[in-house]
Amino acid sequence: MTRPSAAPDTSGSDASDRFDTGPDATSAQPTAGPSAVSAAEDPGGGRRGPTVPVPSGPAKHRAPSNDDHHFEQVLESLRKQIRDLRFAEGLAGADEGAVLREDVLAQLSDYVLPRVRRPDIPLLIAVAGSTGAGKSTLVNSLVGEQVTTTGVRRPTTNSPVLACNPADVDWFSEASFIPSLPRVRQQGLAMPGKDGMLVLAATEAMPPGVALLDTPDVDSAVAAHHEFAAKFLDAADLWVFVTTSGRYADARVWEFLQVARDRDTSLAVVLSRVPRKGRRQLLDHFGAMLEANGLGNAARFAIPETDQIRGERFTSNVADHIRDFLADVAGEAEQRDRVSRRTFIGVIDSFRTRVPELARQVEAQIETGRTLGAAVDDAYAVAEKHIDTSVGDGSLLRGSLLARWQEVAAGGELAKSMRPRKKRARKSREGQVERSERIGALERAVRDALEALVVSAGERASEQVEQRWRETPGGRELASEALDLPGTGMLAQQIRQEIDEWRGEVAKMTAADGATKRSVARFVTFDHEVVALVMIIDLLGYDRSHAGVGAHAADSAGPSPQRLLKGLFAAQSLRSIGQTAREDLRERVRGLLSQERVPFDTALSSAGIPSDDSAVQLYQATYNLEIAR
Repeated sequence: MTRPSAAPDTSGSDASDRFDTGPDATSAQPTAGPSAVSAAEDPGGGRRGPTVPVPSGPAKHRAPSNDDHHFEQVLESLRKQIRDLRFAEGLAGADEGAVLREDVLAQLSDYVLPRVRRPDIPLLIAVAGSTGAGKSTLVNSLVGEQVTTTGVRRPTTNSPVLACNPADVDWFSEASFIPSLPRVRQQGLAMPGKDGMLVLAATEAMPPGVALLDTPDVDSAVAAHHEFAAKFLDAADLWVFVTTSGRYADARVWEFLQVARDRDTSLAVVLSRVPRKGRRQLLDHFGAMLEANGLGNAARFAIPETDQIRGERFTSNVADHIRDFLADVAGEAEQRDRVSRRTFIGVIDSFRTRVPELARQVEAQIETGRTLGAAVDDAYAVAEKHIDTSVGDGSLLRGSLLARWQEVAAGGELAKSMRPRKKRARKSREGQVERSERIGALERAVRDALEALVVSAGERASEQVEQRWRETPGGRELASEALDLPGTGMLAQQIRQEIDEWRGEVAKMTAADGATKRSVARFVTFDHEVVALVMIIDLLGYDRSHAGVGAHAADSAGPSPQRLLKGLFAAQSLRSIGQTAREDLRERVRGLLSQERVPFDTALSSAGIPSDDSAVQLYQATYNLEIAR
C-alpha cells in the first residue's frame, strides 16, 4: 500500500478519481486505551462529542492508566449484561431484540474491548460492498499482489481474506480478534478457505500496523455472507465501501451506509464500473444520494469500466487515487490513531441509542409477559370468586342434590342418627350403624355438585386464558405448549378426593369436645358424619335458596339444616365450625385452581422472558458508560 510510481492509463478512460470529494474522510475517533481525547479536538473534522479514553500518541508507547481499567470494567459489565440477556422467541420484541443484542455484543467483543485492552492493534480497513463490484480485484490492486481470488461466479468471495504485514499476523491469529471465527493462514497463492473461515494472508507488501480485509458481499443471495460481512464491518476502523454504477441505489447498499453514518464510522465510498457515457450525471446522482443520506463528508472515488486486469488486479492506474488515499490514512501512527479514534468514538456514541433501544425491546417482552401473566391471574381469580359465591348462595341446592336432601329429611334419617347416650356402649360393641342408601346418595350428590362447580369454573378459566393468549402476538404458540403439558385436565380426579377429605374434616369438627351443647351431649349421641352432611347443606346456602318461599313450600323441602344444627350446637361453636369449614373449602379450591394453572405458569416461566430488572440494568449500564467517558 505504498505509493508506486503512476502507471499509464491503458484503459482509454479516465483514471480513478475523487468525485465531488467531501471533507477529509480521516476525521477522527479512537483505537483504545488511555489518555482522554475529545472528538471536539479532532483536526480532521469529526463530529464533536464527549470525552472517551483514547490514545494521544503512538499507542504502543503508552502504559495503561487507572482510567483505562475503569473504562474497561464498565464495558465488561455492559457486555456481561447483554451476553446474559435472552428473549422469548415469538413474543413482541424478540426478533428486533435478538438482532440488536447480537449487534451490540459483537461490536463490544470484537471491536471496542480489544482496542481498550491493546493500544497497538493494527488499523483494520474493511473493503465491503455489492456483489460483482470488484472488491477482490481492488484489494489485490491496493496490496500490489494477489492475496484474494476473483471470478465470474456470484457471490465470488465465499470466505474473507485479510492481508497484513507478517509482523501483525499474530494479532489477527489470536482469539482477541473475533474469537468465534475460525481462521487459517494462507499458504502460497491466494486460496480462500471454506465459507465462514477467515484467511490470513501475510505479505511484505502491506506496511506494519495496517490490515486490509476483503469481505463477502453485503447483498449476497447467501444470507450468511452479508451477515458475515456485517460482523467484519463492526470490527473495522475504516470502511471502504464499493458499489457499482448499476447497484448503488439498492436498498441493501444504503442500509450499510446508513449504519456507517449513524456510528460516524471513518468511511470512503467507491463507485465502480462507471461507464464513460453519462459518467458525470451518474457521479452527481450518487453524490446527491450521499448528501441526502448524511454522508456528504465521506471520501468518494470512481473506478471506470475497464478490462485492464491481469493477475486478478488492475494493470492500469485506476486504483492509484484510492491507494494514495489509504497510504495517507495509514502512513503514520498518529494519522492511524485519528482514523481509528473517529470510528471508536462513533461506536461508543452509538451505544447511547442502541443500548436503550435494546432495553425498550426488553421492556416490550416484559410487558407482554405481564399481559400473559395477568390473563392467567384474572381468569383463575374470577374462577375462584365464582366458586366461592356459588358455594354459599344456594345455587347448588337444586336438581339431584336438593332431591337427595329432601329424601333424607323426609325419611327420618337425621333422627335415626341420634341415639340416647345410654345405648352408646351397646352400639359401639355392635359396630357403627350401617348407613342407609339415602345417606350415601346424599353424600354422592354433594360431591358431584361441588365437583361439577369446580371443574366447570376451572375449564372456563383455562379457555379464557387460552383465548387471551392466542390474541396476544406470540401467545398462540405458548398456549399450545401449555395445553400439551402433563397434568392438564386432572382437576376432576383431584376435586373428588379433596371434597371427601373436606367432608371428613367437617365431621371431626362436629365431634370436637365442647362443640355440642352440654344439655344435648349429656343425653344424646349422634353420627357425626351425618351431622356433617347437614352442616354442609347449611353451608351451601339452604336458607338463602329458600328465602321468600311460602311456608308450605319450605316444609315440603324438609326441615331447615340451620334449625337442626342450632338444636345440637352452641351458637359460638356453630359459627366457628361454619367459618372454619368455609375457609378450609376455599383453601382446597384455591390449591386445586393453582394446580390447574400450573401448565400456563410453566409455559410462561420457561418462555425465556427477561426479568423485570433487565431493562433497568441496561439503562443503568448506559448511564455508567456515559460517566466513565
